Amino acid sequence: MEKRHTWPEGHWNWPIEVTHKHGVRCGEMVWVGGQVDLTPEGDVCNKNDIQAQTRNVMRNFGMVLEGLDCDFTDVVQLLCFYVNDGSDDEIEFLNMVGACLPVGAKTTVNAVPVPYLAYEGMLVEIEGYAMRRADGAKIERSYAENSQTLQLPVPFCQAIRSGRMIFTSAQYPIDAAGRVLNPNDIVEQTKVGMRQIGSLLDAFGANYSDVVKNNRWYAGNSGVKDFEPAALACARFYDEPGPAATGIPIPRHANPDVAIKLSCVAMLGEDGSHIPRHHVWPDSLWDWTVHLPYKHGLKCDEMIFLGGQVSLDKSGVAVYPRDLGRQTHQAMEHIGTILRDLGADYEDVCKVTTVYDGDCGAAALNANLPIRSSYFADPGPATTGIPLPALAYDSMMIEIDIFAMKESK
Repeated sequence: MEKRHTWPEGHWNWPIEVTHKHGVRCGEMVWVGGQVDLTPEGDVCNKNDIQAQTRNVMRNFGMVLEGLDCDFTDVVQLLCFYVNDGSDDEIEFLNMVGACLPVGAKTTVNAVPVPYLAYEGMLVEIEGYAMRRADGAKIERSYAENSQTLQLPVPFCQAIRSGRMIFTSAQYPIDAAGRVLNPNDIVEQTKVGMRQIGSLLDAFGANYSDVVKNNRWYAGNSGVKDFEPAALACARFYDEPGPAATGIPIPRHANPDVAIKLSCVAMLGEDGSHIPRHHVWPDSLWDWTVHLPYKHGLKCDEMIFLGGQVSLDKSGVAVYPRDLGRQTHQAMEHIGTILRDLGADYEDVCKVTTVYDGDCGAAALNANLPIRSSYFADPGPATTGIPLPALAYDSMMIEIDIFAMKESK
């Protein structure tokens, strides 16, 4: 499908050459790569000042939207990574982000606390998606709220329907009074989050069978003992073949009693009809250590969703253990295999979101970003890269999430 790319004049840059662009517009979708507070030379601005960085990150985000003839009222989801050692209140951070949005903007949101970001002194990185008709017209939107759960600050909402797309905010296992439900019980909290998602989907006439992408951010470390319980609890809400899925461990959530947050993307015909989708599971690809209903990739109309791709074998054991470069190549090769099974290729990718095992600093990012970038011709997709101290499986170094678009035949 025809794409438009943007790189606003004087915008921040990485200190290495890549094919990625800051924003991509394709069909009704607009993808904004992770925006940060850097100079055009790749130096961090306003080091360790979260308020100043948040303002500048959101300003940069707005410039990318403007370069694609959109604005903040078109945004349907923000994914906000912010450094939090446990001393910061997440709602206060969301208020900082919300204060940067103009009157009339209303979007879903997910705040992900991390111990550090890619560069020393960088505290905030925000990516997101917006929607507008291909002819430039605004898309009619509707919203859903759940009065029984934690109320998000204005201008955020629990769920949005825009055309065929449904996005939910990250669901907290917290009730409307602010009480954490089932403290630190990841299985029960997963059930709470999934039931909340089900209620929001129902408000639009959708259900779990309409979900095309499921995301889990859980408090944990490397290893199946942290990964499997929530993965299995979440999986029970889906019939097979299920959606694409990604599960990422983070050291802790902002509230220490919260063990997991979940969100999803669903698709439903504008007339309320279920949209058929094509699922793929290439024979050459890896598997988890337990059976899950998720598929490596699916296509729904022109939208393509991949589960997070990693360097594992069919038994869930890391291939090229602890080797970030070789694992990056392996994950990217898996992505190519899935795309081809769906009738697409790397040129159809619009957005890349990557988490990788690494410390704060350019070394780990520079060890995987140029490799990922090399699979795309210039101008390439929007991108986000987040370092973490551990990923879901032992010796696994990288997980790469992909959104792509290809015309339906």
